[in-house]
Amino acid sequence: MERKTVFISTAIPYVNAKPHIGFALELVEADVFARFKRVNNNDVFLLTGTDENSLKNVQTAEELNIPTAEFVEKNAKFFQKLAVDLNISNDGFIRTSIEEKHKKGAEKLWSSCRPEDIYKKQYKGFYCVGCEEFKTAKDLENGKCPEHPNREVEIVEEENYFFKLSNYQNKLKEIIETGKMEIIPETRKNEMLSFINSGLEDFSISRSNERAKKWGIKVPQDEEQTIYVWFDALSNYITALDYTSAGEKFKKYWEEGSEIIHVIGKGINRFHTIYWPAMLLSAGVRIPTKIFIHGYITSAGQKMSKSLGNVVDPFELIEKYGADALRYYLLREIPAYDDGDFSPDKFKSKYNGDLANGLGNFASRVLKLASSEKISGLEVTEEIQKEVDKTEEIVNKKMEEFKFNEALAAIFSLISFGDKLVNEKKPWEKKDDYKEAIKNSLFILKRVADFISPFLPDTSEKIQTHISQNAAFENPLFPRV
Repeated sequence: MERKTVFISTAIPYVNAKPHIGFALELVEADVFARFKRVNNNDVFLLTGTDENSLKNVQTAEELNIPTAEFVEKNAKFFQKLAVDLNISNDGFIRTSIEEKHKKGAEKLWSSCRPEDIYKKQYKGFYCVGCEEFKTAKDLENGKCPEHPNREVEIVEEENYFFKLSNYQNKLKEIIETGKMEIIPETRKNEMLSFINSGLEDFSISRSNERAKKWGIKVPQDEEQTIYVWFDALSNYITALDYTSAGEKFKKYWEEGSEIIHVIGKGINRFHTIYWPAMLLSAGVRIPTKIFIHGYITSAGQKMSKSLGNVVDPFELIEKYGADALRYYLLREIPAYDDGDFSPDKFKSKYNGDLANGLGNFASRVLKLASSEKISGLEVTEEIQKEVDKTEEIVNKKMEEFKFNEALAAIFSLISFGDKLVNEKKPWEKKDDYKEAIKNSLFILKRVADFISPFLPDTSEKIQTHISQNAAFENPLFPRV
């Protein structure tokens, strides 16, 4: 089978504050899909990074009386650390304020757009700094942006460059309806088709240097204007691959790649499924093949965000419970296509119930039986093989649909099946078929470790190592808390 090349990216977050658990969700979702693709013999490039040229970064730095460059440098390190602490297998990390290849690439994308698609005009409108976007009156609820209800929208009037999005109305509708650019889930696809059918309006792609506070990338051939942060930020997906020089990575993973996949939150759907492909079409660059859109993590039913001040610190959870425990909760308890709630009590309950008492206990029991009887073979009966094959089929199907929670549910059903087998056969009583029961249980554990490797990579590796060494665990995989 020919090895496929797959590009996968997260969105790049603003660095106006430390990362919260909402971005941890996106990192882990992109990572588990990348690891799954690699396990299935694909050549994967996983990209993440930080969006550092936004006005909100400048404003927060000013409030703290810190130079903007110093401020973004400090906070970017937290996002880099989160990727490390969560065991994210990214192949690239792009920083938009300091990397010359990004600056040159954003300028190239602008200059590559068809001249008739970019024009300059005077404009007055509502501006949400939180979204870094102009809003129409119909976008607002009670005069405020629904994404940032505790922020006042600004009324801004200035001369900017605009992108003629209206030129791409029919083409965007076609690529979304036909699935040439697949939007997952279907509800998000329908939202964007409805948005297109309401009539696409041209959008601003620059800011005056004065309002941008002279921070960001200048418009080519116009030193008085700064490239709009979203035009700048979206280009990271190709600038990180050396689009500027038409480099080997760009050719391999973008121009000739089998799949180009963005993993993003629902609040930036429009930017990635309308604005971004339109920009690429104008510049003559290939569009993404697939965009997976996840929901929000809520706290007591309310959207979790830095601006609302109700964020959960992922670093604290990782320090207390470990990276795999947080990865598990995010992938199992947050519905793949919808919002999901977080609470410390629910986290602790899932940790003890599923990880300590479930996976951890099953692994401990089986390895203790196998090591005490010096059984290392993985012989398996037909019944057990069928159950494992059924699980693998479900997991593969659910993963391709980005239904990570359902894939994990299937794996944990197999763990329950294995536990039931041990309980029924009671191999510690050493009846006639007890060695067969241990071998079957060990085989199930081995396959569970295979299946969880994209989700819980450290835990999978520990189980595989103990199986290969025919050794019991000296300490619990997941100590009860």
